Formats: sequence, C-alpha cells, structure tokens
Amino acid sequence: MEHVQNKVVIITGASSGIGKATASLLAQYGAKVVLAARREERLLELANEINTKGGIAAYLKTNVSSAEEMNKLVQFAIAQYGRVDVLVNNAGIMPLSSLSELKIEEWDKMIDVNIKGVLYGIAAVLPVMREQKSGHVVNLSSISGYRVDPTAAVYSGTKFAVRATTEGLRQEESPASGIRTTLISPGVTNTELAESISSPEIKSWVAEMNKVAISPDSIARAIAFAINEPQDASVNEIIIRPTVQPT
Repeated sequence: MEHVQNKVVIITGASSGIGKATASLLAQYGAKVVLAARREERLLELANEINTKGGIAAYLKTNVSSAEEMNKLVQFAIAQYGRVDVLVNNAGIMPLSSLSELKIEEWDKMIDVNIKGVLYGIAAVLPVMREQKSGHVVNLSSISGYRVDPTAAVYSGTKFAVRATTEGLRQEESPASGIRTTLISPGVTNTELAESISSPEIKSWVAEMNKVAISPDSIARAIAFAINEPQDASVNEIIIRPTVQPT
C-alpha cells in the first residue's frame, strides 16, 4: 500500500460501520485520517485507538448536511496536515418505507445526508484539490443505486444520484485537473443503517437479509485498493456484495 502512505484522508460517517473500518485500515497503511461524524464520543474513541496503535488520526464533529460544517472540516484537515488527498463521502442513512406512508421528514433527511452531504463534501474539497492539481473523491453508493425495491424508492433515488454525481465529477475533473473519482457500491453489509428504519416490519425484513451480510472490512479493503492505485490509474466503480446475495 505504498500509495496510501502519508495521504491525508477525510472520512465522513467515521463513527461506525464502513467509515470506522476504513479509517482503521487506512491508518494501519500509513494514511493520516481525519474522522468526521455527529457522534463525537465515538470519534474520540476511534482516534485514540488509532493513535495508540501508532497511526495518525484527528477528528471533528461534523454534520454533513451543513455546507458550512463540511467547509470547516476541510479547513480543519488542512490546518492539521497541510493538504487533503482523499475525501471518502461515506455518511448515509436508510430509513426505508413505502411511499404511501408519506414519511416526508424521513425523505428529507435522506436527501440532506445522502445527496446534499456528498455534494457539500465535493464543494468543500474541490477548490483545494484543483489548486493541488491532484485529489481523489470516493463516494459510497449502494446496489440500491442500480435497482429499486419496494420501500426503497427514495433511498434508491439518493443512491442513483450519488452515481450520477460521481460520473459527472469524473468527466469534468479527471481529464482537466487529475482529480480521480471512485464509486463504491456495497451490497448487504453489517452496519447500523437499519437502525434508522422506523417501521418494525421493514426493520425485521432487513434484519433477515442481514444474516448474509459481509463485514465492513470488505468495503474498507475495496476503498484502500482504489486509493492505492498510482496516479495514472483511476478505479472508477466497484460493486461488492455477499457471494450468496442474488440481486
């Protein structure tokens, strides 16, 4: 992992699941990780764990649905380590529901975190990366960004949007400024996403699916692989799911 070493990597949603696993793995490979999430006590615990093991980690409590806070996060990373090499837009929520339930507040939250959070992250790092003439934006989508299931209409919509945004960023920036993009789309993964589901019936159905879930470590390894490629190669898209997951 020679190309991961010493890179400054911002990771949103770093307090659990894929974000936490990615931060731990990249720090192990020598990256300087900047942890961001809303649960500050978990960020502190993870940062301490990484630093105790000889890694380099700093953290800032951040709400990705605030453009101002995302800008502060990027400036914090620069103040700590002098640059930003990678942004991992990992924060996301998945309060599944049928459209007929009219859970508009949950729709709004998904749009704010899953779409606006990604856009605000890009907006915060893009001027920095363009000035550096290098950088890497890793966006987390989902297999729900390729297909739609009942109860997942809005969630899928947000993940389709992440796919479109990532491809648009690639076309605009990679040839001109050398900024690389990677879309990571996990299948069923053992994370806390289901905890935001308010319907007991749907939560039970998701829990049944999670019996075949893969570890967040698998997604972390995919992210590390993409970051580790040399500058002249860009891993644009990875789908990773349980071997036994049919769709």
